Amino acid sequence: MEQAGAGLEKIVLGALRRVPQAEAALLAWPLVCGSVVAERTRALEFIGTILRVEVPDAGWRREMQSLAPRYLATLNRYAGQKVERIEFVIRPG
Repeated sequence: MEQAGAGLEKIVLGALRRVPQAEAALLAWPLVCGSVVAERTRALEFIGTILRVEVPDAGWRREMQSLAPRYLATLNRYAGQKVERIEFVIRPG
């Protein structure tokens, strides 16, 4: 099973490296954060080295900020470009 996971990761990395750099971090977000978090959040834009992610409320923003270092490490492995910071913004509404 471990070999299958490594093979899948290679496929994902290859695919993300073929998209325009500005899109790679956006496309990688759901893979990095997982399906449960991806259902409640949305990567909005990647400008410079900052990925902006929309979250439902202040509680989610606090929780996501505590997980940001883990997400950054994985994003940088997947996206093929330097993501220095994730900015979590509350969904208007």
